Amino acid sequence: MINVKKKPNTASELKKILNPIVEKWFFSRFEEFSLPQKFAVMDIHSRKNILVSAPTGATKTLTAFLSILNELVDSSTKGILEDKIYCVYVSPLKALNRDIEKNLQEPLEQIQKIAGKDLGIRVGLRTGDTTSAEKAKMLKHSPHILITTPESLAILLTSPKFREKFRHVQWCIVDEIHALADNKRGVHLSLSMERMQLLSPGMTRVGLSATVAPLQEIAKFLVGNGRKCEVVDVQFIKMTDLKVLSPVKDLINVNYEELSRKTYELIDKLIQKHKTTLIFTNTRSATERVVHHLKERFPKNYYEIDEGPPSEVSSLIGAHHGSLSREHRHKIEDALKKGKLKAVVSSTSLELGIDIGYIDLVILLGSPKSVARTMQRIGRAGHQLHAVTKGRFIVMDRDDLVECSMLLKYTMEKNIDKVHIPTNCLDVLAQQVMGMALERVWEDKELFDVLKKSYCFKDLEWNDYDQVLSYLAGEYALEDRHIYARIWYDRDERKLGKKGKMTRVLYMTNIGTIPDTTGVAVKNGSYKIGMIDEGFLEKLRPGDIFVLGGECYQYKYSRGMVAQVKPAPGRRPTVPSWYSESLPLSFDIAMGVQKFRLLMKEKFDNKLRKDEVIKFIHDYLYVDKNAAHAIYLYFKQQYNYAIIPNKKELLIENYTDEKGKKIAIFHSLYGRRVNDALSRALALTIAKTQHRDVEIGVNDNGFYLSYQKEVNAKKAFELLNKDNFYNILKAAVDRSEVMKRRFRHCAARALMILRSYKGKTKRVGRQQVSSMILMAAVRRISDEFFILKEARREVMEDLMDVDNALKVVKDLTDKKIKVKEIKTIIPTPFAFNLVVQGYSDLLKMEDKTQFLQRMHAMVLAKIGMNKNVDKEDFNYHEYFEEYEENKDYYKDKLKFILANLRKVDDKLRKELVKAIETGEVSSEIKKLVEKYKMDIEESWP
Repeated sequence: MINVKKKPNTASELKKILNPIVEKWFFSRFEEFSLPQKFAVMDIHSRKNILVSAPTGATKTLTAFLSILNELVDSSTKGILEDKIYCVYVSPLKALNRDIEKNLQEPLEQIQKIAGKDLGIRVGLRTGDTTSAEKAKMLKHSPHILITTPESLAILLTSPKFREKFRHVQWCIVDEIHALADNKRGVHLSLSMERMQLLSPGMTRVGLSATVAPLQEIAKFLVGNGRKCEVVDVQFIKMTDLKVLSPVKDLINVNYEELSRKTYELIDKLIQKHKTTLIFTNTRSATERVVHHLKERFPKNYYEIDEGPPSEVSSLIGAHHGSLSREHRHKIEDALKKGKLKAVVSSTSLELGIDIGYIDLVILLGSPKSVARTMQRIGRAGHQLHAVTKGRFIVMDRDDLVECSMLLKYTMEKNIDKVHIPTNCLDVLAQQVMGMALERVWEDKELFDVLKKSYCFKDLEWNDYDQVLSYLAGEYALEDRHIYARIWYDRDERKLGKKGKMTRVLYMTNIGTIPDTTGVAVKNGSYKIGMIDEGFLEKLRPGDIFVLGGECYQYKYSRGMVAQVKPAPGRRPTVPSWYSESLPLSFDIAMGVQKFRLLMKEKFDNKLRKDEVIKFIHDYLYVDKNAAHAIYLYFKQQYNYAIIPNKKELLIENYTDEKGKKIAIFHSLYGRRVNDALSRALALTIAKTQHRDVEIGVNDNGFYLSYQKEVNAKKAFELLNKDNFYNILKAAVDRSEVMKRRFRHCAARALMILRSYKGKTKRVGRQQVSSMILMAAVRRISDEFFILKEARREVMEDLMDVDNALKVVKDLTDKKIKVKEIKTIIPTPFAFNLVVQGYSDLLKMEDKTQFLQRMHAMVLAKIGMNKNVDKEDFNYHEYFEEYEENKDYYKDKLKFILANLRKVDDKLRKELVKAIETGEVSSEIKKLVEKYKMDIEESWP
């Protein structure tokens, strides 16, 4: 049913279908048809469903509209243009819709000039910002091309008067489909398209996508279950110029001031060499920080942005992200289009195809975490069809270097990570069923069959559907919670329809899938400490430590929009402040790094020379020799100190920190979504089997457990298997803070919680209180009540990655992955970033750099004691010199360890500390050491 097109049409074939006026206009603007146009224009003209995947600036939009504009012009010149909607264009962004409206009006004006008359072709924009006057105008005279968003489309399909205007739609264009397919807005849209298809059975679907994989899955999402679709993949028609850059030669032996200075010097140097540069960071706070530092360090190059309308913008740099006002974002976009800005720094808000004018360089500051996002971001450079896409990764640490190098490799090889399309989202189903019941009376089986035509609901089971109908029909005992019937459902007649006059108003004012979010107050009893984001609260477990206002607090519980904490002075934070905003590493890239680790281990096992290994890194990752050398040193240090964890070996590393707390580090490089699932399941297993509470820290490269009392982490990990993992994770999720929040989101989508009622908006705090009461009520009905079930599915499948976590657990169960456990006094090099993550909110950046350097020096000194180490790898005597310089620190560290050996006689501990101070070891100490040998071994970190 899905066919990948291999052969384009010829220019002469396309010319035959063009109206002479359109042909004259086209060739007055363009020299020739682009490759996407040669592949797709004819099929759109022939009413074939089609998905066009092409890079940014490859004429996707004109490809989609050329046939449609041609037919509208042709009908107008023949006097047969009707007062109806011919084409519906849907995109996820209002800003993109404004661009499209403008980009359609301009060619229509040019075409009319060639025609010498008004062709009467109308383009209408309908979003939440559309005025009442504009709505009335559209109702009176239909736009021939309707531009809208997924939410506004659903409202229009339910509006009795406007709904009839969808009876003769010939095309539906979904732009930036990759940005919709992986979330519930896309699920919602997939059902709206099925509703529109019922009204216009002959409607052709056209999807426009940037880089995404697998295209066949996106095509199925576009057209629905069982329909045909052509796929055009012209992703790779543009030249790319990509490099990984490091601001310094040595990313570990550099102080913070120098690293920061060199980084901003490198960024500024790149900006000054180009006309307009777009810089992507991964967080909003980083975006603001980069703009601030560039202005502060290079004031002559970057001016302050003046307040006022866009025409007064005089700055050469600006920030653009979702927390800024719409007016400010428009101001920056307009300044970019006019070429008034030298650089713009963004988090994710400029990834999609908003028209921002000419960009000749994209800087990726830190890893974008996926190939699709990498290609989307760098695609903003060289927006014109034949321009070179130029991108530069700037890395700040060794893990970032390896990750970005793998992203470079996968991007160059066009090895794109797979998209995750949510399925069977029962909250969205409830909302859409309510909307469809407002249209007319349905037979339950007829409605079920329509829903299953959506690719997102192709596997929908009748029991789930029936439970949604029962809820909407008010069959559950929830009236005491003010949950009343939204539809009527006659089970004898098997029919259903709308119920009550208020149902339409409730639906229209509460439609959509984007949840309301707000800040959460942090309190110690009644004393308010400050605010945190709701997304940050979602990540907290009772017992987690975090920093607010420079102080450490332990999270206890939440009620509504208040988080209760208690002071935790001196405790190590388990959740860094930036955690909720950071992007997760894709599983495909993670496995790519795992494979590279295995290859590196094999090179070292086979005793390859240093130059041979560096050449392999250079050839395999496409990085320069400096980067290859840095990666070589990083891996060789890990290899010499311990083992290199890889796709066949999972390393558990046990050590004790300075405060005597035991840490078990799991080198599970599977991305944060998988590690979140693994760590939660493991923590619950330890709680159930060993009756111990553990603190957890998670990142893309692994996770750690931290505990005071003895815990056998390896034994607990081995209790997880392919048969019990899902249910253990399910139990862990049901107890979590994130489940409470996601239940509210799902209840709001299912219209169980009304965000707006009788003209009044319900605050998020009130919504959360209502959701907690409702959650308890539906649990009494069934633990598998559909909203509970959906909230659980959303957490496990969308927020976490339970499918790939299960694959890992299955490989562990089947011994395809072996678990190795070691004890270390100092964490291994691969563990450094995970260890320092816990201190990231306590240490200043300078202290963090010194902390890493200190651990690094201690690791190298320990490696240097090994007589078998190849001397060409490292100049270890430098580290012994450093050891001499820092011997007081190492002595203090050893004395601390000796003084805290829990099972050892107090007299011996004192004698051992004294021996370190004097350097003298008496025969009596030797006897005591022999006597307490076993106790020392058990107590030693």
